[in-house]
Amino acid sequence: MGYKIISKKELCPNQYEIQIEAPYVVKNAKAGQFIIFRAEENGERVPLTIADVDKANGILTIVYMAVGYSTKKLAALEVGDEIPDIVGPLGVPTHVSKLGTVICVAGGYGAAPCYLIAKAFKEVGNKVYMVMGARNEKLIFWEDKMKDACDELFITTDDGTKGRQGFVTGVVEEIINREKTDLVIAVGPMPMMRAVCNLTKEPNIKTIVSMNPIMVDGTGMCGACRLTVGGETKFACVDGPDFDGHLVDFDEVIARTSIYKPQEKQRNENCNLLKAGK
Repeated sequence: MGYKIISKKELCPNQYEIQIEAPYVVKNAKAGQFIIFRAEENGERVPLTIADVDKANGILTIVYMAVGYSTKKLAALEVGDEIPDIVGPLGVPTHVSKLGTVICVAGGYGAAPCYLIAKAFKEVGNKVYMVMGARNEKLIFWEDKMKDACDELFITTDDGTKGRQGFVTGVVEEIINREKTDLVIAVGPMPMMRAVCNLTKEPNIKTIVSMNPIMVDGTGMCGACRLTVGGETKFACVDGPDFDGHLVDFDEVIARTSIYKPQEKQRNENCNLLKAGK
């Protein structure tokens, strides 16, 4: 029995939102956790952060970019089709408590997981700022949802086509300079998360990052998602994905991730071999 897709929309070029009937997955799902799916039987296992849940109706929402073999296969599915496998929720949920002022920083695709995180912190009484950044206006999505999940939303684009021109760090710096900030959470590309951590390190503002290194089994057995945090080896799938950003060895993570980025042609060949059982 698969997991039926009940809605699908393209949020921006190559980026999709789908809602799936998955009551047993969403029953215990919390902000910051992820799932692993297979778009076809014998296909590769791909992790995606949980973007939203409707526990009353058993609906899981995920947002993804169709860039590799499996995500393109997923994007080819339509409403009524079924996803063969979904495992989750996986990972340690984001620790949510009443702290005071919290800044959520979403870079590109990081907007999807940041929604639930910001919503959770606001619900327990925090003042929540959301800073969304992308290369241009076409890559900004869920703007209305984000406004509902935070107290104030800021948007930045590299080319200035929407919101402020520049990077998310510019807005974060303004906020932490004008008021006491108790926590910063950054989700998105590694360089962006590292830049946010560099900004908050000197004022000693606790900063959490959601790490998304290469992942295979999602249960801590394969070791593919290992990273160094505070001089110790951790696994993003079972120890994270949230970590203290000031302790993460970003240089190591970025270097390891770049090694395991095969060309699209090679990725497709590998998946074809998997389907053939070789």
